[in-house]
Amino acid sequence: MQSDKSSLSPDCDDEELVKGAVGGDDSAFTALVTRYKHRVFRLAARFTRSEHELDDLSQEIFLKVYENLKQFRGDAPFEHWLSRIAVRTCYDALRRQRHDKRTIPLDELAWEPGDKRIDDRLSAAEARSVVMWGIGQLKAEERLVITLMELEENSVKEIAGLTGWTEVNVKVRAWRARKALKRILEGTEHE
Repeated sequence: MQSDKSSLSPDCDDEELVKGAVGGDDSAFTALVTRYKHRVFRLAARFTRSEHELDDLSQEIFLKVYENLKQFRGDAPFEHWLSRIAVRTCYDALRRQRHDKRTIPLDELAWEPGDKRIDDRLSAAEARSVVMWGIGQLKAEERLVITLMELEENSVKEIAGLTGWTEVNVKVRAWRARKALKRILEGTEHE
């Protein structure tokens, strides 16, 4: 049964809002979405190619959160639990995209793949575009680990907690992803 009015303030802690949402208080879930939407959008934006994909992916993340709220046990902060769902949903989206070979065009950049003097020729914005293009060429798991480690600045331990991989596995995947990204940016074939 959903209540028309919430007895919970949007300033309540996450656990109280979760309990309210599980109890049918839609405004409690709305407060959680409002509190974490920027974090979810920022993370999802690193895995999408367009505004439309970003909206869809963010909506999918919050839908999964809503559907699984009853499973939140509170042994870790809600934000960590939400981030784990977000990362796994983004990873699933990357795996679904792996057959879609669309790439970001680089025609407007004065850059040729394999050019070793990239730093001398590119502005910071162009260099960022090239690196983001290269990240977009990686396999799903490589893109995920590079994004979480290098762009989101998560530690190995945090990435292990978000993905369910061991810390050793995170380190190995990060090393392989960096190596693959280097090959791509140098213009060699990605295996």
